[in-house]
Formats: sequence, C-alpha cells, structure tokens
Amino acid sequence: MKTKRMPIALLVMAAIATVVVPAQIHAQNGRTSPVAPRRELVASVVQEAYEKFKNENKGKNADYIPYLAQVDSKLFGIAIVTTDNQVITKGDVTYSFSIQSISKVYTQALAMEALGPDFVFEKIGNEPTGRPFNSPVAVVDMATHTGNPYVNAGAIATTSLISGKDANEKWNKILNFYSRVAGEKLTLIDEVYKSEAATNTGNKALSMLLAKYDRIYADPFESVDIYTKQCSVGVNATQLARMGATLANNGINPATGEQVIKATDVPYILSTMTMAGLYDGSGGWAWHVGLPAKSGVGGGIVAIIPGKGAIAVFAPPLDEAGNSVKAQEVIDYISQKLNYNLYSPLSVGWK
Repeated sequence: MKTKRMPIALLVMAAIATVVVPAQIHAQNGRTSPVAPRRELVASVVQEAYEKFKNENKGKNADYIPYLAQVDSKLFGIAIVTTDNQVITKGDVTYSFSIQSISKVYTQALAMEALGPDFVFEKIGNEPTGRPFNSPVAVVDMATHTGNPYVNAGAIATTSLISGKDANEKWNKILNFYSRVAGEKLTLIDEVYKSEAATNTGNKALSMLLAKYDRIYADPFESVDIYTKQCSVGVNATQLARMGATLANNGINPATGEQVIKATDVPYILSTMTMAGLYDGSGGWAWHVGLPAKSGVGGGIVAIIPGKGAIAVFAPPLDEAGNSVKAQEVIDYISQKLNYNLYSPLSVGWK
C-alpha cells in the first residue's frame, strides 16, 4: 500500500512547487508587492475618492500660460497603475493635458542615465531653495549649483546636460525617452508649446543668469526652448500613472517589461521628488501624505508608492503654489485609506 501512495505524494509536492515557487519569484522580482492591497479594495477607494471630490471647486487654472487658462476646469481623472500592470481608472483619464513640470523628473532620469547620478548631483544639486520655483534670487544665492532639478533654473540646467549634435536630436532623445517610460508614443501639444514659447521671458532670463555663473551646460536659449517643448508634451492620467509605476517598479515599465530607468537611479529620483516635487508645498505634502510626488501646472500630479504602483490625478485648478487642489486631496485620501504613506510602518504591513 505504501508504494502506491508515494507517487501521489510526490505529485502533490510537485504541484505545490509549480504553483508556489513561481509566485514567490514573481514577488521577489518586485512585480507584485507582498503588502499591496487587493484590486477590489483599490477600485472601491478610487470610486470613493472620485465621488467625494468631484465637485471640489477651489483653486484656479494657471493663467500665465494662455493655453492653460482655457482648459476646462471641470476635467477630473484618477488613474492607478500597479507594478504588476493592473490599471484602475475613473473619470477623464483619456484627456491629453500638458505634462509641464512633471517632465523634470524624467529629464533628470535621462541625464542620470547618460552621466551618472554623482555627476548630475554635482552640476545641479538636490536641495530645496526655500524660494518660488521660478526665482532668480535662488540662482544668485546658490553660487555652486542650481538647487535641485525641479525648480525652473535647475530643470533648464538639467535639460542642458542632454547631449546631441543639434537641438532637434536633443529634443527627440527626450521625447523618445518619455514615450518609453509611458509605454506609448507621446507627442508635443503644439498649441501649448507656442503659447509657452511666446511667454517664457522669465525662463530665458534664468538661463542667462545661469550662464553668468557657469551653471548651464549648453546654449542658454536653445536649452530653454527644449525645456519649453518638454513641458508641452501631452499625457493622459493613465499614461502618467504608468510613468510613475515605472519608477515604483525599480525602473521597469510594467506594461512593456523594458528596463527604462536604471534601478540604481530610482532612489535618487524619488528623494528629489520628496524634497521638491510640489514646489513650496513639498514639506507639507511629505508631512501629510508621505509619498514622493511631482506636480505640474497643467493640473497633473503623480505620486509613487515604491514596489506597489503609482497614482496620477488630473484636475486643472491649482493652489497658490501651483499644485492641483483636487489632485492633492484625492491622493491624500487614497494614501490614507490604503496605508500608502511611506513613513508609516503600516505601509509595509505592520499592524
């Protein structure tokens, strides 16, 4: 009798191995977080957040860029993309809006890819300036670097680090990189670019001030023009969430499987997002929400939950610091409901 039972036991053990071991490897590779909430729970919280904040009307569209002032202020979309490529959306998630300052994250990543994080840190820095994102005084105050890659001066200087034989090659390199991170081909919103190019005198002034202190590394006005184009790239909330999820997934695009961003660069990028991702609201954001995030005056915010995924919200009206009011409220709500705050032990399953 014993000889008949042993093959059955072996078969059972083999079956367990084929089910359990791949699942463990899957988790160890970072594709699925062992403490990520169930999809059903995430979907229900997204629905709650949408209903709770859909009638929020505080803030106003950016008006110093004429195109942005005309965008429908009632547009509102939420998207979550997880590291195992689950997509949960609600609202206006297919509307293409200008990425604006969120582009700074990915140009930083591209510069680090080519030159290394130490070089970028030396040339740009990673300190809050304590001043508005477009401040010329901050350039004068920081004689050896531009503060960080997310204030305008630092972003223009970062863009100037991108190599190419001419402006078109540099621009195409940036746009192609953004598309790889998004997992889809992205394009320039030409109307936004023209609107910004006609009103970017302040950024041109910053570039010349950087040149005075030898803190810009290519032609100043060419660098401003490329920077203006990168801010005018169109994304929708789902694409933006996937760009965030690529960072959450150790630099691997969860949809395409491509290692787009070096895994060793991801912590540096997330640290910059924590320090300066929401302009003058970055400290309060870290205090209340506890997630690396980046905003843009086009109305988007993307927040990263390392190992789990990313939340992207689009809603055009901004607060005084230039951050979407509704997007902040939504991400704060979702973060609390799902224990996403990185500074809380609950985020790693501690009860």
